[in-house]
Amino acid sequence: MAHSDNNDDIKIDLTKRIVVAMLFGLIVGVMLNSAIQGELFSKTTTMFINLYLVEGLFDTVGQIFVRTLKLMVVPLVFVSLLCGTASLGSNTKMGLLAGKSILLYMVTTALAISSALILAIFMAPGQGVDLTATSNFSSVEAPELKSTLINIFPSNPVAAMAEGQVLQVIVFALLMGLALAYMGDSGKRLLDFFKDINSLVMKMVMLLMQLAPIGIFCLLAKLFTGLGIAVIVSLATYFFTVVFALLLHCFGVYSILLRTMAGLNPIKFFMHMRSPMTFAFSTASSAATMPVTLRAVEYEVGVDPRVASFTVPLGATINMDGTAIMQGVATVFISQAYNIDLSVEAYLIVILTATLASIGTAAVPGVGLVMLVMVLNQVGLPVEGIGLIIGVDRLLDMLRTAVNVAGDGTVSACVAHSEGLHNRRRFYQLETEKATTRGIKPL
Repeated sequence: MAHSDNNDDIKIDLTKRIVVAMLFGLIVGVMLNSAIQGELFSKTTTMFINLYLVEGLFDTVGQIFVRTLKLMVVPLVFVSLLCGTASLGSNTKMGLLAGKSILLYMVTTALAISSALILAIFMAPGQGVDLTATSNFSSVEAPELKSTLINIFPSNPVAAMAEGQVLQVIVFALLMGLALAYMGDSGKRLLDFFKDINSLVMKMVMLLMQLAPIGIFCLLAKLFTGLGIAVIVSLATYFFTVVFALLLHCFGVYSILLRTMAGLNPIKFFMHMRSPMTFAFSTASSAATMPVTLRAVEYEVGVDPRVASFTVPLGATINMDGTAIMQGVATVFISQAYNIDLSVEAYLIVILTATLASIGTAAVPGVGLVMLVMVLNQVGLPVEGIGLIIGVDRLLDMLRTAVNVAGDGTVSACVAHSEGLHNRRRFYQLETEKATTRGIKPL
């Protein structure tokens, strides 16, 4: 038992080191930005800092860290989803679980963009902003709904894994898991093999997590060296409207869902989810954070692995509550900046388009901007308006990714409760009791 206690201490220590790394990265970035902008260094020194420190060391280490996290995404999604499906697939639970998960993800997305629109209309972030001369923005053509739906189903599962097409990997894992469930004893032997592989992948993930503070420091130091504080000040109303909407949805809507649908204490839930939310903020990638999210949802929130192995990978792919909030505020911001009045019908179109697009464009790179282009085109607003808000989008992307991860955990807990597959005792245990009562082997 002492070994388990030590494991919990290591986990807590890692979380503290991540927070410290975030703070140091922000401070170093802002200081370097202020020094460069204030011309405190000579041109040669400034060039050296940008070339070798910021774009060299910081960017290289940060990108390596993100790539090592993404390295585990495809094997983790495939193996964990296959194991979860094989465990549930021989009865009717799999269909119910999938239907509940998808429906709840879409409902939360619709609530997210609806609340964002209402808040943005009230806050009026675009009034007094001149968007006649925006920066050059090259919009990405949104894919057709038909082609998107077709592309969800893989013609070559190996190619889907190699290209990181997560939706296609999910479909293949579901099919293979269902097949294993109906194979009898031979299927059970194969399932045991994949469970061992799943343990191996999780062990690799935890080894990589030890490098997290270094990677996070470099990511944030580079971000704030280029971003600074000035761009946030110039777009303060828009920026803080999005931030407030994200916080309202995260700690308001999710708390209500947890209370009403799962009967859980929201404060304890967010305490359990602090590690994946911190990771999501640092990396701005739900996919890269997925291993941390899956572990927290299973071991801290108490969701049965058979549910978590389905809802977490699915949520990392299609759950875009944070992105939907950005779209709602950005739509109102751009319409006000161009003095274009939107009708009630237009706002309903925005809600419908963003909700459906959260699934339809899940596998598209740069999905947040692609979805925003789709929304603006649907209501006849100029996509050039994105040129101004793109300056603070990177920082907002970090915040909305943290909200997305919290949404993954919320839906997982609600679905698990409805299926009778939630360990409430584990969820409500005191931190000091977890190691001795939950019986989890240390990784």
